[in-house]
Amino acid sequence: MSDVSGSELRALMARVPSVEKVMASPEFAALVDAYGRSQVLTVLRDALDHWRASAQSGDASVSALDVARLQAVVDSALRRRNRSRLQSVFNLTGTVLHTNLGRALLPDEAVQSVMKALTQPANLEFDLDSGKRGDRDDLVDELIGELTGAEAATVVNNNAAAVLLTLSALASKKEVIVSRGELVEIGGAFRIPDIMSRAGARLREVGTTNRTHLKDYEEAIGPRTALLMKVHASNYAISGFTKEVGVDAIASLAHARGLPVAVDLGSGTLVDLVQWGLPRETTVRETVEAGADLVTFSGDKLLGGPQAGLIVGRRDLIAKIKKHPLKRALRVGKLTLAALEPVLQLYRAPEKLAERLTTLRLLTRAADDIRLAAERVQPVLQRAIGERYAVLAEPMFSQIGSGALPVDVLPSYGLVIRTADGKRGGRQLLALEKLLREMARPVIGRIADDALRLDLRCLEAADELQLIDQLIEQLKGAPA
Repeated sequence: MSDVSGSELRALMARVPSVEKVMASPEFAALVDAYGRSQVLTVLRDALDHWRASAQSGDASVSALDVARLQAVVDSALRRRNRSRLQSVFNLTGTVLHTNLGRALLPDEAVQSVMKALTQPANLEFDLDSGKRGDRDDLVDELIGELTGAEAATVVNNNAAAVLLTLSALASKKEVIVSRGELVEIGGAFRIPDIMSRAGARLREVGTTNRTHLKDYEEAIGPRTALLMKVHASNYAISGFTKEVGVDAIASLAHARGLPVAVDLGSGTLVDLVQWGLPRETTVRETVEAGADLVTFSGDKLLGGPQAGLIVGRRDLIAKIKKHPLKRALRVGKLTLAALEPVLQLYRAPEKLAERLTTLRLLTRAADDIRLAAERVQPVLQRAIGERYAVLAEPMFSQIGSGALPVDVLPSYGLVIRTADGKRGGRQLLALEKLLREMARPVIGRIADDALRLDLRCLEAADELQLIDQLIEQLKGAPA
C-alpha cells in the first residue's frame, strides 16, 4: 500500500458530493422510500466517515466517490442492518427436535391460527357464552383433559416454568422427595435441585444414583413432606444394575399418607409412538392413570406444538397452582394458545397424525425416501464445492432430540463430505462448514469423524429445490 499524496487527497475530498445532494438524488429516493430518511441518512454519514478515514490514513485503494457508488455501498449496508437476526435455516444436523434450532415445527393448522390471532381481535379472556371475563386456560382445558384423562390443566411458557410453578405453589418451605437417579441437569443448566431451591422447597434425596426402592420413599416421608416427585431422565439413561419405582407404586404410598405425586415427564407424548415404529415412551394419559396427581410436560417436543409447559392433573391442585402469583408471570400469550389448540385438535384423529403433525412426519420418514433425496442433492453439491472434496451419499443415524429418548436413534441418510485426498481436513471442513452457515438460508450440519455430515431427514420436498438452487448459486469456488 502506498501513501496518498496531499494533493491527491485534497482532490478526492473535493469530489465527494454533499450529503444534501446525495439525499436529493434519484438513486437515493428508492432507498428513502424503502428504509426511511432517518435510517438512510445515518448509514450514508457512516459510509462517508469510513471513506474519509480510509483516505486520510493513506489507503491507496481509496477511489473517488460519486452518487452511484455511494448508493451501492449504502444499499448493501442497509440490507445487512435490516436483516432479521432470527433466520430460517436448513436443519441438516440429524436432530429433529433441535433445541438451538427452534425444536418442533408447527403444522399448517397452527400457522394459520397464529396468523389469525396476529391480525384479528380474539376472545383470549372473554367468555362468549356469558359475555363476561373468562380464563385463557379455558381455551384448551377441556381438550387437554380429553386427551390426557386429567381433571384440569393450565399452561405456562415452558416445562421448566411448569415445574417451578408447581413446586412454588405446593411445596414452598416444605420437603419434596425425589430419587437421586432423577436429579437431572438438562440444556441451559436447568437442574432439578436448583429449581427446587428457587421455588422455596427443600429437596429430600432418596436411594442411590442407580437403584431406588419403594422403602426409600417410605422412610423419607415426614411431617414436612409436601409431595413425592418423579422426574423423567430426559437426556441420559442409566443401564446395568438399576432399579426405579414406578408411578403406580409411588402413588399408592403417597395417597396412603395423604400426599400428592407430581411427575415431570419432560418432553411428554400424548400417543403411543410404537404404532409408528418409534421407541416406546410413556404417555401423559398412562402417567395420570397410574396415579399421578400432577404431570408436567413440554408443548414443543414430542407433542409437536409451540413452546409451552403444560400442567395437568387434579382439579383442586390445578386451582391452587393457578392462584399462585407466579402463574401470571409465567402465563402464555394468545399466540401460544392459538398455536397449541389446533395442534391438540390433531390428536383427535390419531390415524392421520403422521401425515398432519410435522414432528411426527419427520420422525417417521422412511430412510429410503431420505436416501433418494441425498442422491438427488449429492451431484449438485459435488459440482458446487469442487474436486478437492469428495461428497458421498451414505446411511447415518438421526436423533429425536431435546432430551426425548436420548439413547434411541433413527435410521437415516445424508451427505458426507471429506477431503478428496483422504487426509484429515480439519481446516478445510471448518471453512466449508462456515461457508454453509453464511448462505442466504444457512445450512447447519455437523462435523464428526473427519467429515462434514448433512443428514437430510428434515429436508422435505418443499425445501429441497431451494437448497439445490443455493448450492449452485453460492458455493461455486468454495475455499480449499
